[in-house]
Formats: sequence, C-alpha cells, structure tokens
Amino acid sequence: MSIQLVNPANGQALIANETGLYEGDQLIYPCIGGAYRIVKDDNYTDNFGFQWNKFVGTQVDKANQLDMSKVRFFAETNWDKEDLTGKNVLEVGSGAGRFSQIILDYTNANLYTVDYSNAVEANFKNNGPHNRLHLYQASIYEMPFAKAQFDKVICIGVLQHTPDVEKSVQSLIEMVKPGGELVVDFYPIRGWWTKVHAKYIFRPWTKKMSHEKLHAKIENNIDWIIKTYRFFSKIGLGKIVNRFLPICDIDGTLPTGLPYEQLRELCVLDTFDMFSPAYDQPQKMTTVKQWFEKYGMTSVWGGDVTYQNCYAMVVKGKKPA
Repeated sequence: MSIQLVNPANGQALIANETGLYEGDQLIYPCIGGAYRIVKDDNYTDNFGFQWNKFVGTQVDKANQLDMSKVRFFAETNWDKEDLTGKNVLEVGSGAGRFSQIILDYTNANLYTVDYSNAVEANFKNNGPHNRLHLYQASIYEMPFAKAQFDKVICIGVLQHTPDVEKSVQSLIEMVKPGGELVVDFYPIRGWWTKVHAKYIFRPWTKKMSHEKLHAKIENNIDWIIKTYRFFSKIGLGKIVNRFLPICDIDGTLPTGLPYEQLRELCVLDTFDMFSPAYDQPQKMTTVKQWFEKYGMTSVWGGDVTYQNCYAMVVKGKKPA
C-alpha cells in the first residue's frame, strides 16, 4: 500500500512526481538532487549537511568494504529474520544513507527516508535512483506523511541532536501504524560522570566555530591525538584519561583491526560529529521508555545492544493493533 502524502503546512493532500510534490496542479515542494525539499538548507542541522557531503561514503558499507552499518542495524532492530517484503519503513535522520543502503540491499521494504539537512544529496549519491527509495528533506516535527501509516519506523543516531527530544519521540510514534514498531537509539545518561567529558567541556566553543575551521583543526591534530589515546589504552588508563581527550571513543564505537588510514578518516568524521552539532542531549533510558508508554506504545523494551566491540542504548515498542 502506498503512503499518503500531506503538506505539513496545511494538511492538504500531496501528489508526487519526478519534479516535486503538488497540491492539485501547483508545485509546492520541488524535487532537487533526488529528494523532495520540504525545508531549506539553513537550519540547525547544517553541520550534518557539511559533514555527510564531505564524508559521503565513509560509513556506507558498500563504499568502505566494511559491515559495521549492517551489523549495527540488525543488532539494534533484530529484523534479520523478519520478512519486510512490501512493508513501508520510515527512516528519520538518514544522513548519508548508511542504514538506507542496508534496508534497500538486505530487505524488500519500501523505504521512506527523511533528513533535515542537505545530507539527502549524499544519500541519493549512495543509494539512488532506486524504485524503493523515497527521499525527503524535512523536519522530524513536520514530515510530509499522513499519520499512522508505517509498518516500521527507525531513528538511529539522531534523537540526541534534536531540540526537543520528547517531542521527537512523539512525532515518530505518530507515524507508526497500529501493529507497527518503532526502534530508536540515543546517547545515554549513565550517571553524573556522563558529561564530565571532553565533548561537553569543549562544545560551548566548537559548536560555534565554522564547519570548515573545526574540520581543519581536527584534521591537523588527529594523528597525535590517536597516538595519545592508544598510549593510555595500552597502559590501562584509557577509561579514565581518554574521556578528556578531544577525540571520539575509538575503543567503544569503532571496529577493531582497521587499517590506519581508514581508522583516521572515521576518527576525523566522528570527532567532527562530536563537536559540531547544535544540540547534544543524552537521555536516561527510563525516561525514553516512559515517553514511549505516554504516547501509546506497548511491549516497550529498553537496554544496551552490543555489536562488534561497540554498544548502543536502544528503546523499541509496538503500537497496539
């Protein structure tokens, strides 16, 4: 069954063709670069547009010859044995399309994927054109879909970067059809020490820097920081000291045994991702579970999911049929 499109500005029905989204014969939202553009590029996610158009294939399995996106996706969703043929899947916050590729290549689902930034251009370069790919540049709060239509909704690596995390969860739940499922992950609050970290110490300054300047600073310093990180890990002080280094968590978020140049590129990308977003709001797992229940989800589960040497905090639930 096809998805009913609506104008988030007025609730009117929209019709899609290769040039854009129309109300009657009036073009409302153009299709540019393979994506329907509901919003402009100039918004709080412009850092992600810069990031993903610069690192187009860095995290995309078919481009980097790794399986880290596939492993993470199926570990978090647990859909590897589920037949999604003909199902409508909504992915919110798709970036360069690392998980879009997995959905398109490993399932037969119809994928509707949304990002607020112009990273949709990177996604289209990686995954388009494809007859099961429907790509939109839109806000999580104003998506161009009628409510309660999707069999599956996923939001991976995104919630903490939205301005109102509870409202974001509510918006996602509204898209789930009766009997459907929502899966999200997010940065967790594990204790008082969560924000005693280089990311939160330096972000008041780094998030205000131009993207070009921040990227250059990371690029010019990443080699000595990696060496320092590895030194403290080797002598057994990594968990204490490395949290104060201005670099991503190599041991907790990246696969082991990578060639140095590939590791380096991932470190530059993930460190930029750490310092550039306008919002970084970790959440307690119990809080996110309570939001799921508050907005009508049942069979709610939350906890750590481990994959390779990495981990993620995941909450999932179903909407009553």
